[in-house]
Amino acid sequence: MRRFSILVFGLSALWTAATLSAAEVQFFQTDTRASFLTGTLDGVSVDTAGRLSLGMDLERTVALEEPFAFAAVAHPQGGVVVGTGNSGRVLHVSEAGEVRTLFETEEPQVFALWVDPDGTVYAGSSPGGKVYRWREGSEARVFFDSGEVYVWALERRGEDLLVATGTTGKLFQVDPEGVATTLHDLGSGHIRTLSVRSDGSVLIGTAGEGLVQHLRGSGSKVLVRTLYDADEPEIVALEESPDGTIYAAALASESSLVDLSSGNGSSSSDDDDEDQAEGGSVKVVEGSSAGSRRSGYQGPRTRLLDIAPSGAVETRWETDNETVFDLAWRSGRLWAATGLEGQVFSFDGDERVLEATVEDRQIVALVEAEEGAGPTFVTSNAAAVYRPTGRERAVGTYQSVVLDAGQLARFGTLRWRGELPPGAELQWSVRSGLSATPDATWSTWQKGVSRQVDRPTGGVALAEVALAEIAPPGRRLQWRVRLAAGRGAAGRGAPVVSAVEVSYRQVNVAPKITAFQALDPGEVLVRSNFNPSNQIYEPASPNRDGIFTTVGEDDGKTDARLKTLWKKGYRSLRWTAEDGNGDELRYRLSVRPEEATAADPWMVVEEDLEATHYSFDATALPDGIYRFRLEADDREGNEGGEPASETQVTGPVLIDHTVPELAATFWRGTTATVELVDRWNPLRQLEVSVDGEAWRAVQPTDGLLDGRRESVEVEVPSEARLVLLRAMDAAFNVKTFDLRKAQSDGASR
Repeated sequence: MRRFSILVFGLSALWTAATLSAAEVQFFQTDTRASFLTGTLDGVSVDTAGRLSLGMDLERTVALEEPFAFAAVAHPQGGVVVGTGNSGRVLHVSEAGEVRTLFETEEPQVFALWVDPDGTVYAGSSPGGKVYRWREGSEARVFFDSGEVYVWALERRGEDLLVATGTTGKLFQVDPEGVATTLHDLGSGHIRTLSVRSDGSVLIGTAGEGLVQHLRGSGSKVLVRTLYDADEPEIVALEESPDGTIYAAALASESSLVDLSSGNGSSSSDDDDEDQAEGGSVKVVEGSSAGSRRSGYQGPRTRLLDIAPSGAVETRWETDNETVFDLAWRSGRLWAATGLEGQVFSFDGDERVLEATVEDRQIVALVEAEEGAGPTFVTSNAAAVYRPTGRERAVGTYQSVVLDAGQLARFGTLRWRGELPPGAELQWSVRSGLSATPDATWSTWQKGVSRQVDRPTGGVALAEVALAEIAPPGRRLQWRVRLAAGRGAAGRGAPVVSAVEVSYRQVNVAPKITAFQALDPGEVLVRSNFNPSNQIYEPASPNRDGIFTTVGEDDGKTDARLKTLWKKGYRSLRWTAEDGNGDELRYRLSVRPEEATAADPWMVVEEDLEATHYSFDATALPDGIYRFRLEADDREGNEGGEPASETQVTGPVLIDHTVPELAATFWRGTTATVELVDRWNPLRQLEVSVDGEAWRAVQPTDGLLDGRRESVEVEVPSEARLVLLRAMDAAFNVKTFDLRKAQSDGASR
């Protein structure tokens, strides 16, 4: 026992170690019921604990020519009777798969059936609300016309036949002569399902209000009590266990046959009135807006309820993935037939087991079969009959979904945990490729050799399959396992798979720098929560590690948004980069003059950067034109692996700290003509102030302020004592000139 515990703990710890680095080994894990159910099951089942094992042995008795089957009951001489649409045929399917048409109703759908011990068949047709009776050797005749639109269920109660109808929700009790009395009247909606109890009382499930009701008595002495009022609008099926527990399937599903979406109570299989008059057409379509799921409903698609004899109600199971169409108590278990994935579940106590999955999308009816073999079931869309053989299934196959590594990857080892009794076999196969869907470009299925790691006491096996030689590198992988039970002297028993992992490591790809640019002079980037009162950022202290002073540190790991502030003399670089492996990136920033040759070295500005921006004091560089180089590498996530990098260089970046200069000033009376020049940048702003008045903009003589040399005329009153001209270039270098002083110094002519 100690050995077993160590192995299980070690495996669990290993399987939770997946990371997001290309150098790290990562894992595809399949070890829960939900993860196993994403694959394709053929002859295997999955229990609540997520154990994969051989399912019940099924035989597809026949595929029916009719497009839809809606109801099925056992025939006393063997086989099943099936009610269909759109032709309204009632069929008998023998155990050997022979199909015989018993009769055909005038209406297009048969939603309800009953067969007496002598083989007399009753069929409820819709729309039209009639009940037909057929006996061997005679033609089918209308036994009862309900006056309703739909007949949803038929049940025997003594000598009388109970008929559940819609759209006004009446329950009729019809005697052998076809004379009916109204046993229960909802007033509106549908009586969707019936179950007659051993004491003659009746369980009723409604659609419209979603009620589970209990009816006692008959004639004028009828007592109806509501056992449960579900949030879901439809009770589609009822079943009772020998201990008196009532099971109810409450539904809010687009796949329901009852259309409650518009409030008219019509069937979701109806067309318009004209089509109904001509025979109608069934529309059982995935995602249809019809059904019992009203607009705005937020609850599950199906809720399975346990109603105890005491009246206490508990939810056994709820799901938003499957729609339950029928319930049955067989072989000491509750069985549930579902769509749209064609799955049959059983409940062994509180444990839910996926017993079978069929390619037909909707399993609509469960029919009593040989004791111990599970129920026969009937599918719709397309219509078929499946029969359990009662034999132990010998072989089954499970195929995983396509597993995506996100990038080209190398596959390492497939490890599995489970039970492998003597004589039982598990045959593993894998294939790999690049395309999202397996095609001719994928490798073919290759069998792997399962090497036993250990088989602790208790039968739990731990084994692995090496993948390097059978699964070529690819982005995607799929695995398959064939389960075979032991037979004969070699042993007996079926294998079980409870967990599977596949290890892989991405092939490292180089980072990609998607943008790299210099911001305008003076722009600095800070976190959005930085809020000094003057909106000017001052560094706390000079950077003593190098010549470049920055505006603070950013580790790049926070998700803080940035904003732009102003800091004279500073420049900022900003970039974006991505890594296809999801590796953490580090950056190095370098600079060199524009006139440098390819052989000249780059000067490192900063290295081991984590942030995607860098603001620095550009006065560390002399005036001139420079280029900055950014190197992005993923070495942090690829220690000991295959680190990769990418480099990008900016366009020319002008560093300019030189202010504009006064070239000449000419006075003619009260008019001053001033010539200004800037060494590196065009002038961007010219302003004048006379005797301390507010600054006012002035325009150059050519009307365009766009050159490094500009001429401007300034009109100044003769009595003005102080005439100031302020000039600013594109690098925000500013200088103010005293024109009167320049005049007095002899600068004017």
